Amino acid sequence: MNKLTNKEEEIMQVLWKLKKAFVKEVVADLPKPKPHYNTVSTVIRKMEEKGFIDHESFGNTHRYFPTISMEEYRKKYFTSAIHNYFENSYKNVVSFFAKEEKISADELREIIKIIESKQNK
Repeated sequence: MNKLTNKEEEIMQVLWKLKKAFVKEVVADLPKPKPHYNTVSTVIRKMEEKGFIDHESFGNTHRYFPTISMEEYRKKYFTSAIHNYFENSYKNVVSFFAKEEKISADELREIIKIIESKQNK
């Protein structure tokens, strides 16, 4: 399964939220400036070819739904990003966010508590 493009990820976010949707419903839920209906329809068909979504038919109309959950997608591609950009080290990920000031000391303490509570089980 390939990685989603930015536009595909934006559409997947809508489909994960709505669970099932017609193209016009996807367009309505996308942020402004809204892409043209035909553009969204084309992107959705490509996503279906990639295996990320499927559809059910209602005459000439299709209602689309995700075939992969947000959690499955996040796990697969976050793991890939850690491998490709952080030498397969979660420590390097946390260190990166700390250096970029994207994570606070309080958040780090909360993460440590989560880890320690898992180890005590």
